[in-house]
Amino acid sequence: MQNILNYLKDNKARFIRELCDYVRFPSVSAQPVHRKDLEACARWLFQHCQKIGLQAELQPTAGNPIVLASTPRRNSSRKPHHLIYGHYDVQPPEPFDLWRSPPFEPRVQGNSLFGRGASDNKGQHLAHLNAVEAYLKTGSELPCDLTFVIEGEEEVGSKHLSDFLRDKRSRLRCDGIVISDTGLVSKKHPTLTYGLRGIAALELKLTGPSRDLHSGIFGGTVDNPAMVLCQLLAQLRDKKGRVAVPGFYDDVEPLTSFERKQLARLPFQERAYRKFLGVPKLLGERGFSPVEQRCARPTLEINGLTSGYQGEGSKTIIPAWASAKITMRLVPNQKPERVRELFVRRIRKICPPTVGLEFRAEHGGEPYVIAPQSRGAQAGLRALKKAFGREPVLMREGGSIPIVNAFKKILNADSLMLGLALPDDNAHSPNEKFDLEVFAKGMAMSAHLWQELAQD
Repeated sequence: MQNILNYLKDNKARFIRELCDYVRFPSVSAQPVHRKDLEACARWLFQHCQKIGLQAELQPTAGNPIVLASTPRRNSSRKPHHLIYGHYDVQPPEPFDLWRSPPFEPRVQGNSLFGRGASDNKGQHLAHLNAVEAYLKTGSELPCDLTFVIEGEEEVGSKHLSDFLRDKRSRLRCDGIVISDTGLVSKKHPTLTYGLRGIAALELKLTGPSRDLHSGIFGGTVDNPAMVLCQLLAQLRDKKGRVAVPGFYDDVEPLTSFERKQLARLPFQERAYRKFLGVPKLLGERGFSPVEQRCARPTLEINGLTSGYQGEGSKTIIPAWASAKITMRLVPNQKPERVRELFVRRIRKICPPTVGLEFRAEHGGEPYVIAPQSRGAQAGLRALKKAFGREPVLMREGGSIPIVNAFKKILNADSLMLGLALPDDNAHSPNEKFDLEVFAKGMAMSAHLWQELAQD
């Protein structure tokens, strides 16, 4: 093992340069203008996998290509087989004016590499590729057979990955999936994420007059869709911070005493948290700690509101329509379709007849949880401890990775989530970064992980 770790240390500067090359691709899956950039990024990754000794393929889909890369192995191999999942697509970088440097011109400052996609998710899965390179280039035998599945549509709901998994099911049959697309609490608290919240997204639209109306001439005789929308949304949260949708909590699986004890181990300082977020006071569901509220309880959030005139100055109108984008984060036992149905039923009941009502279902994903005491989870904890030199912690992640449920349903394999993104790495925000010390420890963790998983 020491020669593998030495290789990782000796090649650290090159690994950082390669991550910079990777980050330079503006691989924004949400914006069609970047389709060629996504293809170029996938080709760079494909060639990189070939260069380090993997058997790589660029697999086309109806959307962006998937990079499939495997360690060389014999047909008679009886080693455990694990998949490593990642995504090369990134979030849109807007608003540009909040970036301190251009989002696709990576910049190293101190111990951080700034650039869109540096931590979400290019740096995280590149750490695994670098660890595998260390095995291959030092002639060290890998104790597991490994296959990388790196897609280009995670940020838009992994539209074509499920079909790809079904099509390649026999080839991708495995003992487990390793995902580094979550976070760690701090550099002092290496983290195994054993649960993710699910998600149910939709858009609500209210329609009023056939066109924008003069608010002076017509005001007082027709209802205002923007006003009605505000009134409806205001009824969706009660004074205890709970979602005021009948039936919303019916299927929620309560936290066990073990889980609450583990979550209480996570470091948390309310004052520092408020300062980091830039808010004067926290608010959440009564009866739960902030850590529990943000990772293990369901929520309803308004993601965007649109209506009327948005330009400079005033324009005295009654808008013809108003819309809101909504997401609900879900916890174990909640189903996206059921929760979305409850939301629609509630809005229909309280919406006045003076406006029209439309709904458009968006993406959804079920919650996911594995047993922290499972053999795979315990192997992950041992690898984290060896790499970081500290006792790991267990946590649930407030975000969602819908594809983990597809892995479970299609490949019948659980996902081991070993995140390398710090809370201040600004995923999905301006000035995204990746901590280079965590990058190095993540490579070491990956190197140890295959030994630990093979023991199990």
